[in-house]
This record gives sequence, structure tokens and C-alpha cells, in this order.
Amino acid sequence: MKPINEAQLKEVISSFRFNGTLIGCEKSTIGHINGTYFLSFKESDGKVVRYILQRINTDVFPNPAALMKNLEEVTSFLSKKILARGGNPRMECLTLVKAKNDQYYYVDKDNFYYRGYLFIEPSVCYSSIDNGEVFKQAAMAFGRFQNDLSDFPSSTLYEIIPNFHNTHERMKKFKDVISKDIKSRAASCQKTIDGYLENEEYADIFFDLPKDKFPLRVTHNDTKLNNVLFDGEGKKAIAVIDLDTVMPGYAMNDFGDAIRYGANFGKEDEKDLSKVGLNLEYFKLFAEGFISQCGKSLTKEELQYLPYGAMVMTYECGMRFLTDYLEGDVYFRIDYPEHNLVRAKDQLALFLDMKKKKTEMDEIISSLMNK
Repeated sequence: MKPINEAQLKEVISSFRFNGTLIGCEKSTIGHINGTYFLSFKESDGKVVRYILQRINTDVFPNPAALMKNLEEVTSFLSKKILARGGNPRMECLTLVKAKNDQYYYVDKDNFYYRGYLFIEPSVCYSSIDNGEVFKQAAMAFGRFQNDLSDFPSSTLYEIIPNFHNTHERMKKFKDVISKDIKSRAASCQKTIDGYLENEEYADIFFDLPKDKFPLRVTHNDTKLNNVLFDGEGKKAIAVIDLDTVMPGYAMNDFGDAIRYGANFGKEDEKDLSKVGLNLEYFKLFAEGFISQCGKSLTKEELQYLPYGAMVMTYECGMRFLTDYLEGDVYFRIDYPEHNLVRAKDQLALFLDMKKKKTEMDEIISSLMNK
């Protein structure tokens, strides 16, 4: 994104209804999509209140007004649910701050879109999983998110990124990219390409599912650990954040993407594939946490398909990494020339291990459904 200068930033900050006098502004170095600033304001009674200001990346999200409409509707709905059960929306949900134009976003003279949030504190965020209880807590947060929005009319949400988890369409693009091979890379990774093509049936498992058994729900679509805030002690998950990709989708996808990211013995870009595989202990912990919060709001068929969610999301993500590698690394940020290929090999290895452990995953889900 085009950088902004200090004068432009001050003009944007002054366009929001932040309370008090600005005493601090720090640019975040975390995250690679939106531009984020941490703001501190001193109110008249001396209390310091913190806010988050973000500039929406319109290269990734070309319809920011629709994105903000989704955010406004979903956060308002969640806030009412949290209040109804005696909770605190300011701690358990993102709270948008209005601009002085009475909208929940502000557009500057260069047509950049900005939004403001209350900073949830005290809170901590984890970037990696070092114990199962943290992973289970995250599962409970995502499960609550799913359950709280189970009666939200998902059809009213905008599809922010069309076909985002349409694995059927992702396969079509993958084949097209292979045939064009614009960077002449296909021959060097043919074995990995073949690994995905040999399992093509997994691109269609969620294609054209019956709506009565698999309804489109409000889904988060980026269920990584760092999108969950924990309390100040780092023990209890309190809020799900980063709602930019909230849109209609399948509950299995949210479950599966979390497993793909969090229940891998190795990292997402582990080069030593002997270290890559599904951690069934973590799968069970996440399933326990997730189902404990939303199991009653999902259909029997959705619950039974949760293991497929893990497999399809892993397969799809790996195929996207490989597609990007073949196109010349135009979407995912990379740290070295073969980074996307390494990721694709990692995800294929994880997917193949999931295939071997499908029976165990099914048994875990079945045991939790029968509790």
C-alpha cells in the first residue's frame, strides 16, 4: 500500500470519535495486509484509553464498504448475544468506533478507507501453539463465535472474496496455471503437482452439498491462533478478532483451517517432511473445545464432516501455495525463492497423513457427538 505521511495520519485520526487528547501513536509491525496503528488518548479524568486505527488494504479487499457493512452487522449481533448472557461486549467482541461522518469508516482524499476499534485490554495474543490447553481455549472461542452467529442470516452478508473456499474452482485455476506454466517451473516440481492431481476428488467433497444438511453459515475464514485474544493472564480465550473475511461458508472450513494450522507436528513451511504430520492429541483437544460450544447448533452431518474439513482445507491451502509458486509468487508473501513450493510440499505431506488417520479422526468426532 502507498505510505501516508504524518499530516495525513493526523487528519485521519481527527476524523474519528476518539475520546480525549491524543498522547501516543505507534505503527504496528505485526500483520501484512492492513496498515495498523495503536493510539493512546488521555480523557478528561486522566484515564488513558487505547484504540486501534486501521487502513484497509483495498488491493486485497476491493470492496471495503461491503466489508465494513459485514463487520458492522456481525459485531452488533455478537454484542447483543454477549450482553444477553451477562457478558461484556467491550472485552469479548470487537467494538467499532464511528467516524465523525456517522459511518463506521472514513475515506480520505486519496480514497483510502480507515476504521477504528476500541483496544481490548488487558489481553494477550499467541502466534504459536506450545501447549494443548491454549489450542483448546482457541477452539472454544471459535466454537462460541460459530454458536453465537448460528441464527444470523448469513445470506445477508457480502461475499468479500468470491469463491474463497471454493476448492472446486481452485482446482480449475490450478490446472490452468499448470498448462500455461508462465514461469517454467512445473517440470521442477512435477512430483508435487502429481500429488495434488492424484487426490483431485477432495476438491469436490464440499461441492454442491445439500443445503438442509450443510447450511451456509457465518464463518470466520481465518481461524488461526493469532486471531483469538486471551485474558491478561493468557489462560482464557475471550474474543475472536480479525473479522475481515467473515462471510457465508461451511462450519467445517473454519474447524478444518484451525486444525491445518494448529495440529501439524511441524510448521507450515517445514522443509523436513519427516517432522510433518497430524497431531491427533491436538485434533482431539480442538474438537472437544469446538464441539462443546457449538455442537448443538450444528447438524449431525456437519459434525461428521469435520475431519473432511481438516483434509479439504489442508489440500486447498497447499494447492494455493503451489498455484502461487507456478505463477511467480504473486499472492503470498515469501521469504526466499522456493518458499511457496516448500509450503505446498508441507501441506501435501500433512494432507496425506490426515488420509491415513481419517478413521481415528472419525472415531474422535463420533465419541464427542455421543457425549
